Amino acid sequence: MDMILTVENLTISLDKEEILKNISFTLNQGEVLTILGPNGAGKSVLLRALLGLIPYQGKIIWDKKYRISYLPQGLNQLLFKGLPLTVEDFFRLKQKNLTREEIIKSLKVVGLREDVLNKLIGNLSGGEFQRILIAWVLIGDPEILFLDEPTTGIDIGGGKTIYTLLKQIQKERNLTIILVTHDLDIVYDFTDKVMCLAHKTHTCFGPPNDVISPNKLEEVFGGKIKFYEH
Repeated sequence: MDMILTVENLTISLDKEEILKNISFTLNQGEVLTILGPNGAGKSVLLRALLGLIPYQGKIIWDKKYRISYLPQGLNQLLFKGLPLTVEDFFRLKQKNLTREEIIKSLKVVGLREDVLNKLIGNLSGGEFQRILIAWVLIGDPEILFLDEPTTGIDIGGGKTIYTLLKQIQKERNLTIILVTHDLDIVYDFTDKVMCLAHKTHTCFGPPNDVISPNKLEEVFGGKIKFYEH
């Protein structure tokens, strides 16, 4: 696999507060990197730095310009309750010149039919909404996906279904995915590399079977963690 990203001694301060310090890692094309850590550990801040959205110190080196798509944290369906916004409207918020055919093509990838386009996005089922979000980030045929808590607000079974779908799409398209999640159950099945963020830096990085242990999770999250050996 070809290396596509090198990060060296990345340090990020916001409002004079140091959020992350001396983060270094590499990522290869077609890999899934999952970033774990407690609230406030800097997971979303790291994503935003990699996207070039906030200032930083150190080096972030992409080996070329990639088509990137970003699903930010907080796109909860409750935000859309009562709004006269259809699914088609939601897609056009991302890219105004989208054709209906392009939207339908993306919907088919996630197992949804054309008739969902006219539904109000606030009236979808939880599963439909999550699939819409995945279809939404796939618009434009990105090569790299940044996903910040993509299954927030749905149950464990629904979350596993979404990750199964993502893994299938990732393999078919050889996508590189950088994922933030609290869902430890998906780490082994979905992830090539895992990064544990705590105490302003990463306390683990590598294949999950090599670097994840009950003691490591307790160190990262600061308490007892339900852990299943794989």
